[in-house]
Amino acid sequence: MLNRFLFHIVLLVTFTAAVSSASQNMPEPAPRDACPVCGMFVAHYPDWVGTVLYMDGASHHFDGAKDLFTYLLDMKKWAQERSAETIQSVTVKEYYGLNRINAQAAFYVVGSDVLGPMGHELIPFATFEDAETFMRDHRGKKIYRFTDIDKDILSSLKSGIFE
Repeated sequence: MLNRFLFHIVLLVTFTAAVSSASQNMPEPAPRDACPVCGMFVAHYPDWVGTVLYMDGASHHFDGAKDLFTYLLDMKKWAQERSAETIQSVTVKEYYGLNRINAQAAFYVVGSDVLGPMGHELIPFATFEDAETFMRDHRGKKIYRFTDIDKDILSSLKSGIFE
């Protein structure tokens, strides 16, 4: 629990500095860039891309917010050579406009009838109002903020069981 708290504090400080420029400085995934969590080629799913940009200019791309959070919540497993302290910014594609937005500022809907490349997904939105509209239209179960997302939520997405 303490590790999760410290992780979110580090990310909060890191992302606060990058909120306004996060989407402008993000590299696009190359055709052969694979998601470090599932191995899928990310460029095949441009509407779902999440990206972690490190201070040294390196980046990792993901085929959805679910794999992005899987990575962030267990960097020792997925990025042994990296740490949360070296992250410059993290973005996700918001569902309606398909624009890159700061992952920490996003609202995420779970349990909807919309599936991502890897099944049930955290569907990101720039505004709470958009998340509410989507939840009504697509039978979503709940809206989460960045710091609310934990391994239990990711597990529910993988199993498809939402309370």
